[in-house]
Amino acid sequence: MHKALTWAVSKRARAAGDSFAKVADFYFNSRYGEKRGDAGISDFTFGNPHEMPLKGLVDGLRQAALPEDKNWFAYKSSEPEPLQFLADHVGPELGLDFAPEDFALTSGAFAAIMVAFRLLLDVGDEVIYCEPAWFCYEPMLRVADAVPVPVPLKGPAFDLDIDAIEAAITPNTRLVIVNTPHNPTGRIYDRATLQQLADMLDRASARLGRRIFILSDEPYRRLRFDGRDFVSPAAVYPWTLIDYSYGKVLLAPGQRLGYLALSPLMPETDRQALRDALFPVQMALGWCFPNAIMQHAIADLENLSIDRAALARRRDALLGELRGAGYEVLDPEGTFYLWGRWPGDPEAIWNRLADRDVYVMPGTILGAPGHFRISLTASDQMVERALGTFRPARG
Repeated sequence: MHKALTWAVSKRARAAGDSFAKVADFYFNSRYGEKRGDAGISDFTFGNPHEMPLKGLVDGLRQAALPEDKNWFAYKSSEPEPLQFLADHVGPELGLDFAPEDFALTSGAFAAIMVAFRLLLDVGDEVIYCEPAWFCYEPMLRVADAVPVPVPLKGPAFDLDIDAIEAAITPNTRLVIVNTPHNPTGRIYDRATLQQLADMLDRASARLGRRIFILSDEPYRRLRFDGRDFVSPAAVYPWTLIDYSYGKVLLAPGQRLGYLALSPLMPETDRQALRDALFPVQMALGWCFPNAIMQHAIADLENLSIDRAALARRRDALLGELRGAGYEVLDPEGTFYLWGRWPGDPEAIWNRLADRDVYVMPGTILGAPGHFRISLTASDQMVERALGTFRPARG
């Protein structure tokens, strides 16, 4: 940020800008930024659509836009009908007995996460998350006047490192973020691992005399490979909040619909206190509820999904290509990403791929400079063009 202008910007805004600088520079100013949107490139960077939207999504939104009464487009908080719908459908999915009031509808997972931060955190509270990590946790925490505490995942499989998380806990720790399925590695954490984390957080909370919460970041929950199971931390640790977004499974991140949910296992006094605070926090954050059309459409969107068979087909083609060219790549259990290790100088290989109009996300953006991420939301044509480029890019 230009020094002559910093006096006009809050410290929290400057801190957010500093922590987001790598992403912004990559998106706007890098070689990728110059070619972004060109039809001839193979774009494996962000989880954006590269094909036309789902027909069911278009039909659902079109139908939801037709007003049925005078209040169809009136102010919308979290409306009773979609809340009941979520309780009826998410409960069986996760094996939890949700009440409608355990949900707060939000404009995507971004808003749900920020609501959770403002709901739970005071100035200076510490939040632990595991790296490599989604690049928005840190700037969002900075804007919330909280302290980000990154902890490395445990290689080579990128497991949760329970001992490292425990070592990072201080009297100021209030929240641990668990992202499962995990962006960028594609890991899904099993019940045994989550139980170890829950037991440790129970001990730590008792020792500190202050409850440590979990935020379970689950926007990729329904995108799993090979029939893998999923267990939410909310089913294991009562003091868990869930954020979810429909933008991933629909591959429509520009249509914002998500929710924040409270684990129904949470003690009633804590649960009710959080329920009572949801509306004022969402209102004070700028009315971060989904718009009327998205709320009206939720029942029509619930069972839609991007083509998972296409994701698996692209995964298999790229895994074969990359491994055949000598790259180490993790088998993804969920999400729509591949996570690999550069077999040499990361910057040089990235640039040689860019010379061939193939763009992947460098791991520096995700807290792991020796690695890279590939988004399988690229089209089949992009994958076909990229095959054969990774071996020569090694140099």
